[in-house]
Amino acid sequence: MARDVQVKKRPGKVSKKQRDSADARRYAAEYGYTQREWRRINEQDARERRAVRRLGAVMLVLLAAAAVLGYLVWYTIFRSHDYNMMMEYDSASVYALGNADLEADLAKGFAEDLCVVDSDQNTDMLALGALSAGLFDLTDQKVLYAKDIYSRRSPASLTKIMTALTAIKYGRLDDIVTVTDTALDIEYGSSVCDIRPGDQLSLRQLLYGLLIASGNDAAMMIAEHVGGSVDAFVELMNREAASIGATRTHFVNPHGLTAEDHYTCLYDLYLMFREAMNSDVFMDIISRKNYYAEYRREDGTAAAVTWESTIHYFTGEAALPDDIIIYGGKTGTTDDAGACLFVLAKDLYGNPYIGGIMHAADKDVLYSEMNGMLSLVFYL
Repeated sequence: MARDVQVKKRPGKVSKKQRDSADARRYAAEYGYTQREWRRINEQDARERRAVRRLGAVMLVLLAAAAVLGYLVWYTIFRSHDYNMMMEYDSASVYALGNADLEADLAKGFAEDLCVVDSDQNTDMLALGALSAGLFDLTDQKVLYAKDIYSRRSPASLTKIMTALTAIKYGRLDDIVTVTDTALDIEYGSSVCDIRPGDQLSLRQLLYGLLIASGNDAAMMIAEHVGGSVDAFVELMNREAASIGATRTHFVNPHGLTAEDHYTCLYDLYLMFREAMNSDVFMDIISRKNYYAEYRREDGTAAAVTWESTIHYFTGEAALPDDIIIYGGKTGTTDDAGACLFVLAKDLYGNPYIGGIMHAADKDVLYSEMNGMLSLVFYL
């Protein structure tokens, strides 16, 4: 014989006051519970609420720990070896602006993240034959070595650092550039990419040719395409140089072949190189040992070329410095400028340095003296 089973209704949300009040018996009776069952239900509800609160507290702790761990990972990977620098800038001693009080606030904001020095540095530790040389620690914002870094020099193809910086800022890298006779308006026998009138290359390809092969023809085409004319582009280079503080600089061409009134100084080139390092394109180009380019001739036929780096560290013509990694750089050589080189180097901990030498006697001396200067990172 079947027996009727009464299913008791589970009480809904009951306040603590209701559970503990003199009306508790009424609530228990209303839902068909004995006083013991009612107390057991209330105790179970209390345990569940405590469990929920504990779970919430654990989740908050875990979220806080995850946030802290995430920040530490981000800081370690992206910030511990970044290039931000904190040394305050002295406007009077570095750029000779004259009235230090008048310019003090502007100078501090402009160059608070630059390596700055107002005189030769550590030349007693290393005697170099090059006319100008400098080693800049980008982690600790220190000038580790400085020899005549504010003296006016002919920059040769180090000019192309500013050419690239300007083109990357104002040009569209995927633009197709048709080579004109302007590419031929350069000194015979100078370094070229061997492009011809009518060839069609992208601006990006021309930049690789500019910095890897040090092509003067590429420099002319970049200038004409981005600036509308070579002269207009050069004026843009000068304005951009001044805007980053390179006030001891004046360019008259985009390639650096010797010309009257075309000059800069080693410190200004440091400013240009450091600014260009903000570009991923620039960083990729200077790190390449070679670059393979495919493009079109005037008649529509395919052409291809591999441009080889002019950096002797990359070609094996110069011994690499001990315990220093050469990430990349730019060379320059003319009779007037001598042998020149700027490099981005890193120690074995990944700390970055910019090293620059201008007007060394020849390329063998240039790389030997660069190695000697880079070795200072272990002593200073």
